[in-house]
Amino acid sequence: MTPESMDVIFQALGSATRRRILDIVKNAPGCNVNDVCAHFDMSRIAVMKHLRLLETADLIVAEKKGRDRRMYFNAIPIQMIYDRWTTDYSSLWATRLTEIKYKVESGKRPSRKKSKVKRKAKKK
Repeated sequence: MTPESMDVIFQALGSATRRRILDIVKNAPGCNVNDVCAHFDMSRIAVMKHLRLLETADLIVAEKKGRDRRMYFNAIPIQMIYDRWTTDYSSLWATRLTEIKYKVESGKRPSRKKSKVKRKAKKK
């Protein structure tokens, strides 16, 4: 993956509208442009411009069936970016820290395990 191709992906993900379009396509694989347009109060042309940028970033793959264009979410570019900046060690800690974050935000206190090691008394 080249830095230029990553720039296009980050540019595509930088817009809340395009992230919403990705959610729509991800949740409804094989949807067409009309299906996506139904979720927005903007012109079809504006939605198509967003779709074009998502396709350029390879985040959406379009397949023509007759006159219809079916769209599918492609997670590979996002996974490639994730893989570039994470290692097995950092992903382990990221998972654990995320679990702690969710516990703290939910108001539950993380459980503390009591140490089995007894402290030695100080000798005088």
